[in-house]
Amino acid sequence: MKLKSDSLDKFFSIDPNKKQEIPLLSSRVSAGFPSSAENYLEKSLDLNELLVQHAAATFFLKVKGNSMINARINDGDILIVDRALTVRTNKIIIARINDELTVKRILINAEKISLHAENDQYKPIEITSEMDFEVWGVVTYVIHKV
Repeated sequence: MKLKSDSLDKFFSIDPNKKQEIPLLSSRVSAGFPSSAENYLEKSLDLNELLVQHAAATFFLKVKGNSMINARINDGDILIVDRALTVRTNKIIIARINDELTVKRILINAEKISLHAENDQYKPIEITSEMDFEVWGVVTYVIHKV
């Protein structure tokens, strides 16, 4: 049983040398009563700087299915996954089980490791020594359309 994978370097990663700046307005948008708009540009925002802590260890995955809907992870969403983060109990992770990838919440205790969906229609997966199990990384952000 492995909790980290070093074999993912060939997969998608972020180029830390390539800036992808997008305009950032200095005013904040009101989520309550409307406020006056101050329409001027404060600076540019690099989404890599905002969303990626370890560029060389980060990759994106597209979600297929509805097992994590109660964690607000929906079919078609894009996950930002960091392989450099320590896997801890209750984190949402990407795991490989017998050549299949899954996104689940990991629970770790002295006796066992289990993966839990965030949808009552799915049962937990208890990881056994017979399984080919590997954690590919910790999910740090979810990108989806509104």
